[in-house]
Amino acid sequence: MRTRRASTTGSRVITIVVLVWLLIGLAAAAQRNYFGGSDATCAKVGTTLVTIVAGPLNYIGANPKVDCEAPQPSK
Repeated sequence: MRTRRASTTGSRVITIVVLVWLLIGLAAAAQRNYFGGSDATCAKVGTTLVTIVAGPLNYIGANPKVDCEAPQPSK
């Protein structure tokens, strides 16, 4: 039983660390006003998601950007 309990405790710690990491990334994206406006382009959505995943790295100089173009419908 001791091994199972240690594994559960380790899983909880990892879950908490990941949640805090993503919350810090969410705060960074909010500070950069990535959630404002109605134009949800590929680049804007990608940049927002990468900023959230980068988490605390945003505060030590990371400024992730995504440059992409969605395929255009044929006429």
